[in-house]
Amino acid sequence: MLATRIRQKEGMFYFIAYKAADLLDQVKFTSRYYFEGERIEAEAPGDDEVARFITGIEKSEKAFQRLLNRRKISQIVNFYETAVGQPVIPGTILLFTDDHLRFRTIESFDGVGHLSEPQDKFLIIDGQHRLAALYFFRQRHPEQINQVEVPCMVFDAKSADFATEMFVIINSTHTRINKSHLVDLYERVSWESPEKKFAAKIANHLYEEPDSPLRYRINRLGGRSRQEKWILQSEVFNEIYKVVQTHRRFFENRFHMRADRAYALIRDYLKAVREVMETVWGENDKFMFTRDVTLKALTRVFNDLLRDRRVVQAWDEEHSPEAFLEILRPWANLAKEFRAEGFYERFPAKGQVERVRRIHMRLMAELQRS
Repeated sequence: MLATRIRQKEGMFYFIAYKAADLLDQVKFTSRYYFEGERIEAEAPGDDEVARFITGIEKSEKAFQRLLNRRKISQIVNFYETAVGQPVIPGTILLFTDDHLRFRTIESFDGVGHLSEPQDKFLIIDGQHRLAALYFFRQRHPEQINQVEVPCMVFDAKSADFATEMFVIINSTHTRINKSHLVDLYERVSWESPEKKFAAKIANHLYEEPDSPLRYRINRLGGRSRQEKWILQSEVFNEIYKVVQTHRRFFENRFHMRADRAYALIRDYLKAVREVMETVWGENDKFMFTRDVTLKALTRVFNDLLRDRRVVQAWDEEHSPEAFLEILRPWANLAKEFRAEGFYERFPAKGQVERVRRIHMRLMAELQRS
């Protein structure tokens, strides 16, 4: 299918003008929709984790009730039928697939080309009501459906976290719940794993506890603080979740999966980092040390340090940042490497994933050398 590739910093997605009939055959609905005695059945999400999470949010938040469906769908269908000289769907539909889509450019056009079709149907991030109404409009006016093209933004597996967050943010408005994103919701939904709930609670403690070095610096997409944000909550969660997965038995045996207790360990580690790197901590205009790529790398170093029994034993005795200070002191020599000027040349990478890995390796190499 013909598409326009859109780049925004290190993110990438695609714009497609989809023929309505083709699009309706390529999407899955995660809620039932009703209109004048007809209905669309919700489709099973299969093995896709993003689809399972979104389907669960639909059910748990009761975002689409029968009366709401009938009334809203009826209004949209009526609009489609009466609109003549104006666009019926002027706003874009947001779609997601967990496939990695291939993009092949056309001759000299770097941003225009052919996008591969996903193996499974698209999940609808935003636009389920509009597409459901279009489904019923096709039933009633099949001769007009070929006159409709639908503007769509397509996100593939490279942006799965973003797709899930956007779904929660957009669809939370139906029930007037807080516009927070999925990390907050992990604590509330019954089907998520204990490890995810545990990691989500630690991320929340890092945001809100008065003694957290990251207090109000984490972007919760709805937090009240106007302080400068250093990293997305979803990125903090992802890194902590990896730590929890790696050291599941450690957190179970030592903290009984109590997030309030385990939080103290990572808090003291970050306090030690802040003390060692005090000359560059928070200096985001001049340094890149408290930017997202470095904070993610710091969490990976923490993951590595938990493998050292001496570190854990020292913290058990101290229960303070002192347990990490001597280990981390060599980093003070690296402060100049995190200057904003020339940072991307010192840590060259094709994208954020590779840059985080490079920073992680550099930090660990300095500790191992000493």
